[in-house]
Amino acid sequence: MSRLRIIVLAPDANPESITGPLLSFRQAEALAQLHDVTMVIRSTAEGAVRRASAPFHAIEVVRMPLIERVYAWSFRRIFKSDYRSQALTAFGYPFSIAFEWYAWRQLRKRILCGEFDVVLRLLPIVSVLPSPFAFFLRNGPIPFVIGPLNGGLPWPSGFSQAENQKEWVSGLRSFYRFLPFARATYANAAAIVAGSSQTYAEFASHRQKVFFLPENGVTRSLCDPVRTPGRNGRLELIFVGALVPYKACDLALRAAAPLLKGDLACFTVVGDGPERDRLEQLAESLEVEKAVSFCGTLSHEEALRRMRSADVLLFPSVREFGGAVVFEALGVGAVPVVADFGGPGDIVNSQVGYKIPLFNESDMVSRMEKILGELAENRDCLEALRRQGMCYAREFLTWDGKAQTLTAILRWVLRRGPKPNLPPPKMLSSN
Repeated sequence: MSRLRIIVLAPDANPESITGPLLSFRQAEALAQLHDVTMVIRSTAEGAVRRASAPFHAIEVVRMPLIERVYAWSFRRIFKSDYRSQALTAFGYPFSIAFEWYAWRQLRKRILCGEFDVVLRLLPIVSVLPSPFAFFLRNGPIPFVIGPLNGGLPWPSGFSQAENQKEWVSGLRSFYRFLPFARATYANAAAIVAGSSQTYAEFASHRQKVFFLPENGVTRSLCDPVRTPGRNGRLELIFVGALVPYKACDLALRAAAPLLKGDLACFTVVGDGPERDRLEQLAESLEVEKAVSFCGTLSHEEALRRMRSADVLLFPSVREFGGAVVFEALGVGAVPVVADFGGPGDIVNSQVGYKIPLFNESDMVSRMEKILGELAENRDCLEALRRQGMCYAREFLTWDGKAQTLTAILRWVLRRGPKPNLPPPKMLSSN
């Protein structure tokens, strides 16, 4: 097949960062193996992107020195470098618009001269930040595609972890539809790629051009069948993530306590955050502190090494959009036990792990406790889930595979191929 000439808008893509910036870089890098990708980024990400030596056709740097200084200062001083803040997302609206306006001015003549086939916006991932590019290209000459997008996940009731994390700005989310360029973005997009069942449902009115593709992925080299053996025959449990309320590490500790007390398991907690002191106190009150290791923040490589030696990833986050750690757990052979909600609920199935419905805290702890007890007694089941999970990751969750899927969407948009059938794992109501 001929290579497509793709403009990828990913202002903050960064191979040396985490979450969205890292994910978008990996996706763009995989696309660049197949197509001529012109990567459009902010100047703040330029050094890291160039150091990665990815096979991009070109790197276009949008320079907005004053605007970038204002944003960087605000991020550090006002938002305390908390990239999870929903208020930060709202604050980022004018900066996102400014980036695309500058990018359009920089690339407009080349677009109009026919140098490119399609524009793909990878970042921002959140669906509440619209794209002026969709408006600028409403009459052509090339189509605009956006996604994978994520967002719109409600805060579940009955969980103190959600109540302790929820921000006042959450109630204002629906007002994004009234922002300039918001309606034009999705009306004029040739395709909308949704990263979750929840986001797919949000765009029900555009159903004929919405496709499901998760925002996360894994490198093929991660899915190595060679594993580090565990210790002393005990069930090796691990939690990886920020120690913040909604990640619900406290539920994981409570569920694991019976096995930990009986010296049938050990529990490694990788991550740090404001909940750490409370979690350490909880481990003491449960009388399992000797079986629990709080490692703090580790490098990505070290966290993966720890996960590769684990049997089970306990990740009961009650509001997780993507859940990159779940993808990685599947790739390295740690069986995931997750909440059946958001990204993890879309990815995990009964052939590779366990997902627990969000009824209430006590029910979730009880179900996890039962699952862990069964796995501790039935190592054959654990091994079968492990093998199936690694196979699943290799076949469906790699960046290379996702690039092939995105290619199918782009070729359909350009009328060079059939429409791909990419429904979400769950058909949710848009209400």
